[in-house]
Amino acid sequence: MDVQIEEVSSIRRKLSFSIPADQVDAEIGKAYKKIAKTAKVKGFRKGKVPQNLLEQYYGSEMREQVVGRLVNDSYFKALTEHEIPAVSNPQIVDSGTIEKGQAYTYAAEVEVRPEVEVRDYSGLKLQKEKFVAEEGIVDKRLEEMQAARSELAVSKRKTAKDGDFTTIDFEGFVDGVAFAGGKAENHQLELGSGTFIPGFEEQIVGMKVDQEKDVEVTFPEEYGNEDLAGKPAVFKVVLKEIKEKKLPKLDADFAKEHGAESMADLKKQLEEAYVASEQSRIDNDLRERMMNELIEKNPCEVPAGMVDSQLEYMLGNIRARMQQQGMTMEMLGMNEESFAAMYRETAVKQVQGSLILEGIARQEEIEVGDADFDEKLEKIAEMSQAPLETVKKYYMGDEAKSGLMAQVKEEKAIEVIMAKAKIKEVPKEKLEEQDKKEKE
Repeated sequence: MDVQIEEVSSIRRKLSFSIPADQVDAEIGKAYKKIAKTAKVKGFRKGKVPQNLLEQYYGSEMREQVVGRLVNDSYFKALTEHEIPAVSNPQIVDSGTIEKGQAYTYAAEVEVRPEVEVRDYSGLKLQKEKFVAEEGIVDKRLEEMQAARSELAVSKRKTAKDGDFTTIDFEGFVDGVAFAGGKAENHQLELGSGTFIPGFEEQIVGMKVDQEKDVEVTFPEEYGNEDLAGKPAVFKVVLKEIKEKKLPKLDADFAKEHGAESMADLKKQLEEAYVASEQSRIDNDLRERMMNELIEKNPCEVPAGMVDSQLEYMLGNIRARMQQQGMTMEMLGMNEESFAAMYRETAVKQVQGSLILEGIARQEEIEVGDADFDEKLEKIAEMSQAPLETVKKYYMGDEAKSGLMAQVKEEKAIEVIMAKAKIKEVPKEKLEEQDKKEKE
């Protein structure tokens, strides 16, 4: 077999094959032998059809089988022997004919993983958000935790105020006529939540239990029902019950319920978690700015096959997260096609970033060994709070291990870039202002 390899572009190779006549003849013989076992020609028993009739009636089937075998065997052999990093299925761009005693020629084009020669990655000038702790953040977290453990109880008060959970009956009228969907009984409404038509909840404030009242509002111009949009309406409302949140006390029992020994210990844990979360967010933002800078300095073409694979990976992640929340993409009015259209640009950037980090790792001669791999497994186990043996078992497969090793190599490349970068801490507001100007 003779194969010629041509570089069509940085992401595409053309492979031209010439397969010897004796190999073609051998495959033709195998194909007819297989066809003969099931061939049906009037006047002949199965398996007894003469060769000339097989060629007459089953020539096209033979050629299809022979081309499939010759292409399959030669193409993948060439990829291995010539170390071609294909990232998509081949596209046959030229195919000869199958004839006994003649060589078979064909050409295929395939997308390949490009090797990016990265420039200007030393001394990057980057801006990093300066960490400033939000005032009163621990108290806010405690309030949220209190609210999560709160219970609704019937209020002793008889007059509704903002923040109450009220039970009401109502019926809506436009021009004195009741409209469809405008009536409900025992409807629970949190006053101040903004879930009802603007101006409605404010008029419930001050009502007394068992009081009836006409609430006058105007439907917003952009209201979903065109028959009601922009029109004034009157709701006849009866306030039936008032409930209010009963918050648990912030004491030692509350702290123990959240895994702390005391309130002081709980506050310390909350503060540490907040600082760690903010530092992680800031570091991720810095990494994104670094990658954007590198991509701008090193624009590179990426294979569509790699972008499609990245989109599939992203789609799998978002589906898994939604499943944990009991949701589906369809609930958000999204399907695979709309997801791909919305996130293709993001996928392209992620692939570009991966290729650039791979190039830097190659240029810096970064290696990843078993010790690095084991250290990464320990970090994953710690972060996911999973047993180390379970994590090790998951990454035992060649594909999973290879993917994790590549991730570790990227992380090492990022460390090299950051060590050589000139990083300036600036206030969050300044960064946001700069980002806004760049988008305009």
